[in-house]
Amino acid sequence: MNAIIKSNQATFRQCQIEDLAELIAIEKQVYRFPWSTGIFTDCLRVGYYCVVLEIDGRIVSYGIMSVGAHEAHVLNLCVDPAYQQLGYGRMMLEHLVKTAKRLNAELCLLEVRESNSRAIRLYHAAGFNQIGSRKNYYPATRGREDAIIYAIHLGDSHL
Repeated sequence: MNAIIKSNQATFRQCQIEDLAELIAIEKQVYRFPWSTGIFTDCLRVGYYCVVLEIDGRIVSYGIMSVGAHEAHVLNLCVDPAYQQLGYGRMMLEHLVKTAKRLNAELCLLEVRESNSRAIRLYHAAGFNQIGSRKNYYPATRGREDAIIYAIHLGDSHL
């Protein structure tokens, strides 16, 4: 999984421990309740698929996914606010799905805040279907927010 893939001036590469400060800075800009340094570090330590998308040496997006038992789970997909709405989120999602297929996953799952309409549109456009919800899954300003669970059967995926 150390291959470098170039696409439309963008480069995918494995995330390194040295990238974490930049990922955390992006995370804090995008999410009201960002992942901690410890969560990112643990994902790298346990061997989750952690990838960044760079343009001219700058990280514009990252994705983190666990893969095992023929199932992939997208844990985090984030795009720097300065690069949102330019197709990089879709590019990252496509990369994660293709990687999951290559690693013999048959199903790809993810959760999204029910209020995250941009992400929901992206997942629908990519062929993901809602399969359930998790009550009070995410912290919110006032209490907790439900998550919507999405899945795509990778044999059916057009990505």
